[in-house]
Amino acid sequence: MKETRQLEFKSEISNTFLKTVSAFANYDGGQIIFGLGDTGERIGLKDPAETCLAIENKINDAIRPQPQYELSVNEKDKTVTLTVEAGPAKPYTYKSKAYRRNDTATIEVDELELSRLILQGRNIHYEELPADTQELSFSELERRAKQEIGIKSLNKDILKTLNLYHDGEGYNHAAELLADQNHFPGIDVARFGEDISIILKRAVLEKESILSELEKAVEIYRDYYQYEEIRGMDRVKVEKIPEEAFRETIANALIHRTWDVNAQIRVLMFEDRIEVSSPGGLPAGLSEEEYLKGNISMLRNPILGNVFYRLHIVEILGTGIIRIKEAYKESQKKPVFEVFENSIKVTLPIISNINLDADEAVVYAVLRKNYPKSISEIMEEVPFKKSKTAALLKRMVENHYVTIVGSGRGTKYKI
Repeated sequence: MKETRQLEFKSEISNTFLKTVSAFANYDGGQIIFGLGDTGERIGLKDPAETCLAIENKINDAIRPQPQYELSVNEKDKTVTLTVEAGPAKPYTYKSKAYRRNDTATIEVDELELSRLILQGRNIHYEELPADTQELSFSELERRAKQEIGIKSLNKDILKTLNLYHDGEGYNHAAELLADQNHFPGIDVARFGEDISIILKRAVLEKESILSELEKAVEIYRDYYQYEEIRGMDRVKVEKIPEEAFRETIANALIHRTWDVNAQIRVLMFEDRIEVSSPGGLPAGLSEEEYLKGNISMLRNPILGNVFYRLHIVEILGTGIIRIKEAYKESQKKPVFEVFENSIKVTLPIISNINLDADEAVVYAVLRKNYPKSISEIMEEVPFKKSKTAALLKRMVENHYVTIVGSGRGTKYKI
């Protein structure tokens, strides 16, 4: 056995375990096993029953408010297991300080995290707090609402219905985020060349409605990952990365991120993928498995989520991961979701539904670096003679993996 984020060992009773009780009650719960060494070796307790009484007295005397917990004795191993439940009355403090788990260590929370715990204990979301300014305009929100909901104008009654305005309190942070101007961090977009040292485009979308930021991010995506291809008499739009997956990823980042930290949503665009990193890990009470499977909808910003749903930006709340995966159902490469303590990262790869043999793959890899290229330029980077290279390119053109640009001596090839 090893100590984990939700499991701690104690060889004997000392007041330090009370910090871990605070951490477990404030977050996801956990267990402390008394009578085990740091590496899980059994040491045993002289009197488990007396240990239970001492643990109970210490918790009742030192933790405020009273957490929910249970004690169980293993007579065979002479150990006592303390199970602490995550509680609703946050923050749970020991000596007026709140704690959290950092891997297998227990540390005091900072001021920002303490304020979050206080809001959770009051069942209040950060987006519900009063806006920093009450002088707000909503032209972009009104335009979208007229288009999607069918309203004639965006008046105070509709803003109240959307939970963006309350009599006596005024506008909240959610309203400020949707307003034409705000002070919140936005979306930092960077497009790279062949490697991360070559930045082709940099755009910081901020201090405007998050509805505008979303659309501008999608416009940048279209410049690099969509193009039109002429097939016979038709113009066909080709998506190197599904727009639906990208739009859903950015929308999810906006309605699930933490807005009380000065960090931007980061969008890194490469030739073969897009990486989207969003501030804030998973909401308390939601496991990584539940997040990845889309079993439970637990919004960090339910007001924003409801507005996005009403404006048809997201289809059904809580199905974002499923929809992103669905956009890649025909692709060999799949999106990757990574969960960290303070962020979530989604990687959207280039769609890969082509079937290349080994030689074709060599040519294809050359064209991915920098297109379009002439056959002589391609031959500089492949081990084939001209006749074979030409035959490979001809076959790849016929299969619509590669297209021809120009004619005669100016003939070039691109993906």
